[in-house]
Amino acid sequence: MFTGITEDIGTVRALRRGAKSFTLEIEATTALEGTVVGDSIATNGVCLTVTGIDSGVFTADVMPETVSRTSLSQLKSGSRVNLERALTLQKPLGGHIVSGHIDGTGRVARLYIDDNALWMWIECRDDIMRYIVEKGSITIQGVSLTVAKVERNAFAVSLIPHTQTATTLHEARVGDLVNLENDIIAKYVERLMNVPSDSDDTRIELYRNFMMQ
Repeated sequence: MFTGITEDIGTVRALRRGAKSFTLEIEATTALEGTVVGDSIATNGVCLTVTGIDSGVFTADVMPETVSRTSLSQLKSGSRVNLERALTLQKPLGGHIVSGHIDGTGRVARLYIDDNALWMWIECRDDIMRYIVEKGSITIQGVSLTVAKVERNAFAVSLIPHTQTATTLHEARVGDLVNLENDIIAKYVERLMNVPSDSDDTRIELYRNFMMQ
């Protein structure tokens, strides 16, 4: 579990490819403080398990399912990535509840500056757009953001100066693929509302019970 608040920007030092998978070696600083083998680190929003640590570099395996669903396959030596350690009870929930399980990728469609803000428009599939609402939460490359505008097949976020400098999002270019994770609460609510029931009252009660957890 994560918050979508980037703690560190790492640098890919090596990427060793297999037939359908690969292993990443990433140099990091803050993200490795207190980290041990077996811990999870969100890397551009993807929950990866640390398999090794050596001299400020951690290793993680990326399986075929993750390769097919995310933009990690586009990484290369020298690529910069957003990093976040797993949430602890002592850590403020400054963003929103993020699982690190990517729903799919979107493509950067437009970028423009509005005074101190960087606007980013992302085009994505209908099955991702269905959970995106104006003023709702979305995770882009592991960064928790507020949806500012919504169109039929695209949405926009507006990045404040801090987010621009504390993450890699300001490095995005039109046409780039980005990892997207929908608000997990929206997905659970939809699932609960679609549970077969004898009456609408039962469905409403399920919804209420979930929201009270």
